[in-house]
Amino acid sequence: MAQLVRLQKMLADCGVASRRKSEELIAAGRVRVNGRVAQIGDKVDPYHDKVYVGKRRVTGTAKPKLRYLMLNKPRGVLTTMSDERGRKCVADLIRDIDVRLYPVGRLDRDSEGMLLMTNDGAFANHIMHPKKHVNKVYRVTVRPNITDEQVAKLESGVVIDGRKTAPAQVRVVSRDKDGGRCVLEIVIREGRNRQIRKMCDAVGLEVARLKRTAIGGVKLGGLRSGMYRDLTELEIRKLSADPNPSENYFELYRIES
Repeated sequence: MAQLVRLQKMLADCGVASRRKSEELIAAGRVRVNGRVAQIGDKVDPYHDKVYVGKRRVTGTAKPKLRYLMLNKPRGVLTTMSDERGRKCVADLIRDIDVRLYPVGRLDRDSEGMLLMTNDGAFANHIMHPKKHVNKVYRVTVRPNITDEQVAKLESGVVIDGRKTAPAQVRVVSRDKDGGRCVLEIVIREGRNRQIRKMCDAVGLEVARLKRTAIGGVKLGGLRSGMYRDLTELEIRKLSADPNPSENYFELYRIES
């Protein structure tokens, strides 16, 4: 008897997209199985059913080698694999990779820093799933100087888009003597759209620069802007097993100014 799997799992395992994004493709009617439009909940035989995403045939007969990359995304680059307006995307930075990868989560166009990319759907789902609450660390330059009251508000949670954010960790790295701006380290465990920018705006701060420096216990380090590298086996195990080894990120990793 053929081994049936959920359609979104098959798409993720074949490197089409994460499970969540695959579900969106199915819901949008972009996936067909044996000539009919697929539905959420469908199961397929990856090796015999004819599965198409748009005009592209997806098959489980030639599963690609799994790759796990860390990319230092520059400002001005979209976290997408293509753009109908011809704007630069992260796909342009990994053109020499011989397998199809996709981003794990997102960074908005004006933000920079650490972005994971993979064709391992289970790994991506593990990192992005809301119940995992994976630490994401950002170095944020804001104007004007932050007050203790604003720090307290950010840490306890603020309302953005009609919903309060989860508690965050905030550390002041440096302050300008004239009070014009300061640099913060902010740790969040959510992945809402433009969350850091909206949180800062909610307490009266303007974000001048935003850079993601770590995910879980894995740091960006000295990777140059626009460059990528493969994750080490240890980093993959860290993210796969326990992305949050401690409640207090700053105490665990002793981030220095």
